[in-house]
Amino acid sequence: MDQRVSLVTLGVAGFGRARTFYEALGWSGESPDGEVVFFQAGGMVVGLWGRDKLAGDSVVEDGGGWGGVTLAHNVASPEQVDAVLAQAEGAGATVGRPGAPTVWGGYSGVFIDPDGHPWEVAHNPDWPLRADGSVRLH
Repeated sequence: MDQRVSLVTLGVAGFGRARTFYEALGWSGESPDGEVVFFQAGGMVVGLWGRDKLAGDSVVEDGGGWGGVTLAHNVASPEQVDAVLAQAEGAGATVGRPGAPTVWGGYSGVFIDPDGHPWEVAHNPDWPLRADGSVRLH
């Protein structure tokens, strides 16, 4: 198996509400059937699909609550961290942790989307962003 991730699909309680939230963040996606939407996110894709359908397709029991995964969005400066957190809050997210200096020498905060998916927004001075927004280790 190659060391890469191609697609992350977020299970959502209300497809229309979830799509509207991500579109309010400025994301643009495609829906082949009106039940799932795919957003190009750099070199990978983020999908939104009904939580029940995703659990069935993944052959897992959905116990609700947090699934042990936090997504991250890296930006070029601490000011951009605060701007993205404000944009997410304006679109309907809850800011779980405002932007602040971190123990690892960066700056980050967390918003939680309307379906409970946490997103860390981070500036890591040791991971400079490439022109396309991607990060590279080393």
